[in-house]
Amino acid sequence: MAAEFLVTLYEYSPLFYIAVVFTCFFVTTGLVLGWFGWDVPVILRNSEETQFSTRAFKKQMRQVKNPFGLEITNSSSASLATGLTLMADCLEDSHLTCYWGCSVQRLYEALQKHTHCFRISTPRALEEALYSDYLHREQYFIKKHSKEELYCQLPSDTDIEDFGPVPRPRYPLVALLTLADEDDREIYDIISMVSVIHIPDKTYKLPCRILYQYLILAQGQFYDLKLFMSANNGPTPSSNPSPADTSAEQSLLEKAGLAGTEVEPVEESSRDCVVCQNGAVNWVLLPCRHACLCDSCVCYFKQCPMCRQFVQESFALCSQKEPDKDVLETS
Repeated sequence: MAAEFLVTLYEYSPLFYIAVVFTCFFVTTGLVLGWFGWDVPVILRNSEETQFSTRAFKKQMRQVKNPFGLEITNSSSASLATGLTLMADCLEDSHLTCYWGCSVQRLYEALQKHTHCFRISTPRALEEALYSDYLHREQYFIKKHSKEELYCQLPSDTDIEDFGPVPRPRYPLVALLTLADEDDREIYDIISMVSVIHIPDKTYKLPCRILYQYLILAQGQFYDLKLFMSANNGPTPSSNPSPADTSAEQSLLEKAGLAGTEVEPVEESSRDCVVCQNGAVNWVLLPCRHACLCDSCVCYFKQCPMCRQFVQESFALCSQKEPDKDVLETS
């Protein structure tokens, strides 16, 4: 039927026949290439177009306040024999519990239990999840906003000079920060923080450092806290280690099983917000873990400005201090 129609049309008017054929060709091409706003058939797309055409649904962002902060103040001189000094800066009264020689397997089993069985909101809960598989335990009371330095050391009667060759079954030190007041656990989404700390010994003399930090949420999740800072300000020449030192340290990390393959380097010297270039970086975005926004800009973004991933939660690195009411009244 179509062929007979085209033949009849050509005999009637060749010019009209050419116009009809050209119009049909133009409309068909437009439908295939999506000129009229209709979707392109999947069979005509390549893999990249199929990947980026998937619609991502927006999620509501939640801002989560982290009440815990932990720092090693003598990382250069700390060792298994001499101990180390920790400084905790918490928004509420908290407990700092140190587990020396904590079992690696038991620790990660405890984190999984937090998501399925019970919540790690107290030191006792973690000890039950660990089945007390550690060598020594120390506990300190941390007052609110107190930056007191605490000296921690493995007792000499344990007769442990190192934790053996790799793969090591135990971490040198695991520090747990939990809220002391039960009522505070109803206020904060983050109820505890687990820090895995490497301490140099006779076998591995790498500097003391925090290897991993896990934020434990009351809802049953936990986040591996690795901050990817924006590289706005390069480090000063004096702070740059030599390539030989960096290579040697990385080699020792790999031998000790401490070098993660998925961890990106953190630019310690980055200070400026990637948006306004003025405020100090203070907010960590989850789940992408980019630390790139200041207090003023964080409320304007539902997507991370670094990777465009939708932000589900965020928390401040440093708490905002409220202005003194007495000063405001007198001024």
